[in-house]
Amino acid sequence: GASVAALFLAACGGHAQSPAEDDVAPPAATQADAARISSDNLARHLAILASDEFEGRAPATPGEDRTVAYIQEQFAAAGLEPAGEDGGWTQAVTLERTAIAGPVAASFSLNGTAWELANGEDIALETLHPDGNVDLRGLPVVFAGYGITAPELDWDDYAGLDVAGKVVVVLVNDPDFETEPGRFGGRAMTWYGRWVYKYLEAASRGAAGVLIVHETEPAAYPWATVRSGRAAPQFDIVREDAADHHLRVRGWIQRATAERLFADAGMDFDEAKRAAQQPGFRAHPLG
Repeated sequence: GASVAALFLAACGGHAQSPAEDDVAPPAATQADAARISSDNLARHLAILASDEFEGRAPATPGEDRTVAYIQEQFAAAGLEPAGEDGGWTQAVTLERTAIAGPVAASFSLNGTAWELANGEDIALETLHPDGNVDLRGLPVVFAGYGITAPELDWDDYAGLDVAGKVVVVLVNDPDFETEPGRFGGRAMTWYGRWVYKYLEAASRGAAGVLIVHETEPAAYPWATVRSGRAAPQFDIVREDAADHHLRVRGWIQRATAERLFADAGMDFDEAKRAAQQPGFRAHPLG
């Protein structure tokens, strides 16, 4: 899309024509610019946008205003033309802000014995569901491998298991990130490896929630990033189908937390992970 091409050019400092309305293939000049992407330019933009001056770039803050202004300047310098409202660079979109009010209580219960989870330490939870108060007491937990359904790759982690009304535990990234390159391209993360995809896929199947097992290398960021991101207010566009689009709860769990969960269920986490990396894996309950 046009936004991807624009970011492309901001990174490489190239020039291109404005995208056509029918979204035709990019002209040869754009492809040539793409071949000249400069890591130095990209690093410079990232350093500027990540600096204290931009205050975290959160929506509805002065840092966001400075961020938008900077991006507009860079797009103009790259030779792009604005296609937003009233001849400007932007389009107004109404957002909904969701924040957790009060403490979060979380625990796993196996064979009648519950163990408490500290939100932000063992687990990091959030919700964008319109219902407000979320209570998932007594719901079953299932393991769905990497949480991927990719028909074109002949891969379906959910095959044979109904996850409606259940909490699904999934692994981060793709099945072959830590193995020999396979159907998902090895260490090049696909859309299926993104946490956004895993939430959307589970929501489409009626799951009550998803917990992604955090590991720093396949996630590409430490637990501190997960913790701070989930604790902050969340923003989303206003949706008529928000109740169907969003899980009632979503979040991450530490690997150590997952190891204990699997052990209490009579399973070894590493063995379960290796099984999930193989074609033909099938999701199964954790008890």
